Amino acid sequence: MGFARTCSVALVGVEGVVVEVQADLEPGLAAFALVGLPDKSLTESRDRVRAAIVNSGETWPQKKLTVGLSPASVPKGGSGFDLAVACAVLAANDRIAPRSIADLMMIGELGLDGRVRPVRGVLPAVLAAADAGYRHVVVPDRTTAEAALVPGVSVLGVRSLRQLVAVLNDELAPEEEEDALPGEGRPDPILAGLTVPGGGVGTGAVFHDQIPDMADVSGQHTARRALEISAAGGHHLYLKGPPGAGKTMLAERLCGLLPPLTNQESLEVTAVHSVAGILPPGKPLVDTPPYCAPHHSATMPSIVGGGSGLPRPGAVSLAHRGVLFMDEAPEFSGRVLDAMRQPLESGHVVVARSAGVMRLPARFLLVLAANPCPCGRYSLLGVGCDCSPTAVRRYQSRLSGPLLDRVDLRVDVEAVSRSELTGAHPSETTAQVAARVRAARERAAARYEGTPWRTNSEVPGHELRTRWQLQPGALREAERDMERGLLTARGLDRVLRVAWTVADLAGIERPGAVEMLEALQLRTGVPRGVPEPVGGR
Repeated sequence: MGFARTCSVALVGVEGVVVEVQADLEPGLAAFALVGLPDKSLTESRDRVRAAIVNSGETWPQKKLTVGLSPASVPKGGSGFDLAVACAVLAANDRIAPRSIADLMMIGELGLDGRVRPVRGVLPAVLAAADAGYRHVVVPDRTTAEAALVPGVSVLGVRSLRQLVAVLNDELAPEEEEDALPGEGRPDPILAGLTVPGGGVGTGAVFHDQIPDMADVSGQHTARRALEISAAGGHHLYLKGPPGAGKTMLAERLCGLLPPLTNQESLEVTAVHSVAGILPPGKPLVDTPPYCAPHHSATMPSIVGGGSGLPRPGAVSLAHRGVLFMDEAPEFSGRVLDAMRQPLESGHVVVARSAGVMRLPARFLLVLAANPCPCGRYSLLGVGCDCSPTAVRRYQSRLSGPLLDRVDLRVDVEAVSRSELTGAHPSETTAQVAARVRAARERAAARYEGTPWRTNSEVPGHELRTRWQLQPGALREAERDMERGLLTARGLDRVLRVAWTVADLAGIERPGAVEMLEALQLRTGVPRGVPEPVGGR
């Protein structure tokens, strides 16, 4: 009789649950039972583990073998348990000292030849292990850099089961050769477990090697100003205008205005992308704000998360701490658009399925873009619109009032004139605008020091109205708009947040009437006598 145990991690979304892997050998007919709510891929580990142990030069025990995954009530899936199961079996068979693996966390898939293959979700798994008090983790060699991002954890990267057994027994570890590089243009097969086929397609996840520059945008002074305010305060943005006016160009340049991610934010974003299988090869840490632009035909699961079994992260989670751009927003499904309401308010999304409930981070900056009508010519002077008034109203009503009420900035993007397009006056670059955004965010961070908030968009309206007072008389126009029904209570709170951002950009200690008027104009679209930005802005 032999017994041994070690540990691994089961992922539920981007959160990990520590699983104790127990192996028990009893006299009897040779058999291998795996219990503890395993899914199909985990059940198949019995064959992978047996072949890997034999092909590593070890002896397979000819006894009744039972491997238990505890807690048994948590569903478990994936091939990341292979390494832990193999070591538990070898320890129960006295090939490895059971005490040497009792406090080890093991994550990795085994090939039939005994090689250790990388798996998705290593970073959130190691984070869960660190939170549970584990300080020693064994991972595939190809994911060592990703696991090493977690502070306070000693990471051992191994290439094969034979190599790990030698290390655990204090023997001379065999030199495992690097896998032969694939031919030119062919993907590395050993890295196949780190990606999901088409994983970034439906969600629209994009990784820019070079961020587009704001200097490429001609004209659009009001839209550029709104983009700057959006980046400085984390405010959602709605761009409406005819085709070719530059709505997509503006949205693509928003990520360049956002400050780099902090260490904590980088870990959050990397964990989501690792689980989703879209982490860029050779880049274990995502340190820039992500950008997602799903197609308008995207389904509900691809946007908010879902799929068969346990849900997978959707576009709202892949855009966490970054930008989610929904071009041609009225063409999206009404159910998809209305499902955006919860994450816009709470910063996370909860997806419930029969296999379990998953909570995913979703604090993103939403940019909506839309044409004024189906043909796109409704607002163009001198150009006839073929759409009937009913078709225009029906098209514009696809964006529901409750959704737009959560959008702070609404800008009409006019068509670019010939003089703006061919003029020699240079526009401001991304670096120039980003410097103002960074300074404004630093002012907001200093003001909110000691609170759980970092940007103006995160502060509850009650706190803004009570703890941080505006200049006397600043609310007069906003109160009048509430009486006329142009503003809701939520709308007033969002106007206050935008006003604070405008003040931070201007270096003003408290917003006054001018800052409130600009915030109201960007919210309602009603002219308030605020001078239009000119020049580089």
